[in-house]
Amino acid sequence: MTAWLIPPPEIPSLPVEGEERRFGVRRILCVGQNYAAHAREMGADPERPAPFFFSKPAMALVTDGRDPTYPSETADLHHEVELVLALGEGGRIVGCAIGCDLTRRDLQAEAKAKGRPWDAAKGFDQSAPCASLRPGPPPGPEAVIRLSVNGTVRQSAPLAEMIWNPEGIVEQAARLWDLGPGDLLFTGTPAGVGPIVAGDRVEAMIDGLPSLSFTVAPRVGGPS
Repeated sequence: MTAWLIPPPEIPSLPVEGEERRFGVRRILCVGQNYAAHAREMGADPERPAPFFFSKPAMALVTDGRDPTYPSETADLHHEVELVLALGEGGRIVGCAIGCDLTRRDLQAEAKAKGRPWDAAKGFDQSAPCASLRPGPPPGPEAVIRLSVNGTVRQSAPLAEMIWNPEGIVEQAARLWDLGPGDLLFTGTPAGVGPIVAGDRVEAMIDGLPSLSFTVAPRVGGPS
């Protein structure tokens, strides 16, 4: 039996729709600017030849209906709704879910301007709310991904607007990582990203998948 100096933390996981089993998460990889309209609204060229990736720690997940807390050190927290791919053996897509890539946009802008990594802007605690996983292939390109805040739709687009489709994203990611069981791929967000504050109710949907909803909780002892 292994003796631990500090006991290892519980493995982050997603609930699986209709099952008691859970999907243990090894890591989270995210695709940046994978919808042309979003790339343009962020001041980038949507015709780039290959996707670029960044990561979030698995412990950034917020699941099972819990609410994320407004993070510290930001005055501009943004929502980014995304189709999430769950991978199995050999990097095969075994299921899908809806996720929200929460972003400290002010810290991201500062990092971009100084040529620094995005870790503090993207990989902070509770930055990846995610709905239950539905086993099976991704929704078709006609499926619509949408997000509303307090009942007002802010993001809505068919998955067909992806620059790289789910299979293409996995293929590109496999060139950089040895993909396998427990990997999650956030596949990018459509146009319409914007700020959220404590108390805002966020609801996200993709046709054919379990919905995601949460309320941004205030941070105790700090501004929101």
